[in-house]
Amino acid sequence: MIVDNGAIPTFDRNNGALPARVDLVVIGAGVAGTATAFFAARAGLKVLVIERRSSIASLTTAAATGAFRLQHDNADELALVQEGLPLYLNFAEESGLAGWNLGIRQQGYLFCSRTEASAAKGRELVTLQRTFGLTDVELLSGDEARARWSYLSPEILQVRFRAGDGFIDQVALANGYAAASSRAAHINGASGSGHATYALETTVTGFERDANGAVTGVTTNRGAVRAPQTVIAAGPWSGVVAKLAALDLPIAPTIRQKLVIPHLPAIDQTSPMTIDDETGSHWRPALAGAYALRTDPTTPAGEPLLDVPTDEAMAHALLDPASPTSLALLAPFWRDVWREGPPTWHLMAGQYEYTPDHRPFIGPTDQPGLFVNTGYSGHGVMCSAGGARRTVDLLMGRAAVVDEPFRVGRPMLSRARDVL
Repeated sequence: MIVDNGAIPTFDRNNGALPARVDLVVIGAGVAGTATAFFAARAGLKVLVIERRSSIASLTTAAATGAFRLQHDNADELALVQEGLPLYLNFAEESGLAGWNLGIRQQGYLFCSRTEASAAKGRELVTLQRTFGLTDVELLSGDEARARWSYLSPEILQVRFRAGDGFIDQVALANGYAAASSRAAHINGASGSGHATYALETTVTGFERDANGAVTGVTTNRGAVRAPQTVIAAGPWSGVVAKLAALDLPIAPTIRQKLVIPHLPAIDQTSPMTIDDETGSHWRPALAGAYALRTDPTTPAGEPLLDVPTDEAMAHALLDPASPTSLALLAPFWRDVWREGPPTWHLMAGQYEYTPDHRPFIGPTDQPGLFVNTGYSGHGVMCSAGGARRTVDLLMGRAAVVDEPFRVGRPMLSRARDVL
């Protein structure tokens, strides 16, 4: 339960004019934008976060799985998540919000291989992860795995498991960033008089510039705000916002759906995230039931949407045992769930903002005064703290752009989409 929800100062559409000038404008109040405001306010900056919707974290962030893991295939993304873990695990103390609960449950991620080909890839990945210093990923045979998780199918040959991975309430995280940023001058670790204010139901319409072309603020449907620095953190909308500044930011919004099944007794609420290496289908305990998902690599990219449609075919692809992507391939109890009648469920949908290499854009653009913190390709919640801290360090000159692996304009190789 949240004991201190730290009221977030906002300017809604009926609540007066926006400030004429701030140190930093952040565009977007999802988890990346609120995290940016959190670290900027703690660094002593006066921040205005602009959000076109009527509440923060209500579009892409709300539809996310709500999970974190260190099991990555590259050291750079691992470092982003690893940096954030101390904050996530001790959020109430670190943020200064007494009693703020992120619903952290470190129950692990369990990647399951049903073919020898994927098992071999799994072994190669664990070997690679150990070169990153990630030495606590267990590699188990199918029989060893079933001895620990009896629900697993006899078809599973091998699993990869890390107990320290787990689940997080991503909306509580974003709201916590926002609440803490609004009172940053009063908490441990803050400097100066930094704080953030959130302008809801406000749309950015363009950018202001000085005589040399540097971005010096934004224009909105409610007037202009001057700021020496602006960060685009608008998730799937980041490419559209960037175009207002004549900046080509390669963001490919792609619909992803979450099947929400509350109150399903068949789900062991202490079990890990359970993933099929072959299909990407997976579930995790939630709401006394489960969230179930599949990252379909054939889903085409499209335009960013404020109302993301759902498709019941995705639910049936996960629940129907006859489906080639059925969850029953991982655990036979899903066959019983289907046979006894599809449970009560509903779908939520959001959009991943894929970049060409499926890694984020962090830091300055080629336009002075304009920065980005976006493009997390489905990993924004778990990478939010590390990415935002780096963004703020770069805009304050505390880090060198050349040392940032996720900088805009980096050499970019096309990559296969991760299953999660």
